[in-house]
Amino acid sequence: MTAIQITEGYMPFHGYKTYFRIAGNLAGSEKTPLLLLHGGPGSTHNYFELLDPLSKDGRPVISYDQIGCGNSYLDGHPELWKAETWIEELIALRAYLHLDHVHLLGQSWGGMLAIEYLIERKPAGVRSVILSSTLSSSQLWSREQHRRIAYLSAEDQEAIRKAEETGDYTAPAYLAANEHFMQRHCGGPFTDTDPECLRRPKRSGTEAYLTAWGPNEYTPTGTLRDFDYTDRLGEIRIPALIISGTDDLCSPLVAKTMYDHLPDVKWELFEGCRHMCYADDTPRYLDVLGKWMEEKDE
Repeated sequence: MTAIQITEGYMPFHGYKTYFRIAGNLAGSEKTPLLLLHGGPGSTHNYFELLDPLSKDGRPVISYDQIGCGNSYLDGHPELWKAETWIEELIALRAYLHLDHVHLLGQSWGGMLAIEYLIERKPAGVRSVILSSTLSSSQLWSREQHRRIAYLSAEDQEAIRKAEETGDYTAPAYLAANEHFMQRHCGGPFTDTDPECLRRPKRSGTEAYLTAWGPNEYTPTGTLRDFDYTDRLGEIRIPALIISGTDDLCSPLVAKTMYDHLPDVKWELFEGCRHMCYADDTPRYLDVLGKWMEEKDE
């Protein structure tokens, strides 16, 4: 089996540096590259390595660690942790790597980044957008997570209620409850049989997450707390693919809300999958994504 060519590097950004990773041959490809925007904020590119096989047919797959996490780690700069910073970084990376044409995939927070980028900056050269387990409204997201919390045990519900009431998110009972919630709707736990990129220790951007989003998935208190582009999704005129799971943090209601407002859209709902659809059902995710990009290449 031919090994996948991997190229790594750093781009200067705001006096710091942004790590990027390319699977495949960017210079020699005739296919539109796939540019990946990871979640968090602060979650790192690691899990996107599951998508490396998409490069085997000649399509470059580019991921990067957004400033504030992973190989682009930075903290002590809370003034940076807002959408504008990460949009500027995305624009800079496209220019640095000469990504004149791309398919753009944003997962979770990365999808929010893609939505704001497309609506506010109206960039040229984006042939399609893949909105994977993401959202167009922080407040709708919060309401849906609280609806799901009601299905946890009484003990877990009480621990979460108390944490939100007091603002103390350090109690062992709360931490256990939040872990139960995330395993039910996000991903994990990962074992030795899972791909290395899911098990690899990573330097999460905790400050970026707390400052931009909040203490957990259901309590947006940061700079993204009022994020809401639902009524402006019609401004995204390029083809859009929504991917979500039935058990996803991106509930079917969240996904349907985006589906109802995008003018050129397809929705793939993955039965039994959580927030990490690409990990819960990697073969289907690769198949859906590969066929979509082949159809939308120009």
